[in-house]
Amino acid sequence: MKCPYCGAEESKVIDSRPTEDNERIRRRRECLNCHMRFTTYEVVETVPLVVIKKDNSREPFDRQKLFNAMLRACAKRPVSYETLERAVSSIEQALFSSYDREIPSVRIGELTMEELKKIDEVAYIRFASVYRQFADVESFLDELKKLVGDRKDNQ
Repeated sequence: MKCPYCGAEESKVIDSRPTEDNERIRRRRECLNCHMRFTTYEVVETVPLVVIKKDNSREPFDRQKLFNAMLRACAKRPVSYETLERAVSSIEQALFSSYDREIPSVRIGELTMEELKKIDEVAYIRFASVYRQFADVESFLDELKKLVGDRKDNQ
C-alpha cells in the first residue's frame, strides 16, 4: 500500500476492523519510511453477473429490479420489507454461488417463484401470471392446481 505522505510502498497494519455495515474492512496503517499513519478500506471484489434475456440481449444483474418485481407481486399482501430483502439476498446468493457469470433470466424467474411460493401464495400466483404469460384461463388454473397439490403434499 502506497503511503499518501511520502509515497513509500512499505507499511504495516496496526489495526483492522469491519465497518458498521460489515461490507468493508477498515485498516489503520503506519508507513515504515516516514512513520505517518493512514487509513485504508478493503472491499471484496466481485465479478458482475450478466443476465441473458429471452431475446438473447444481455444486461447487468440489478438487485433493485428483482426487489421491485417481488414488491409488485406482494402489493397489498402481509409481507414485510425485511422478508423480501432476505428473499432477494437468497436469490442473489444462489446466483453468485454458481460458477456461471452469465445467468439466463429464466433461472432468475424460477428462483424468484420458489422464494415467493414460500412467502405468500397470492404473490407467487401474481408473479407467475406475469412471468409465465398465461395464454388463457386454463393455463392459469393448471398453475393453481399445482399449487394446491404442492400444499397437500407438504401437509
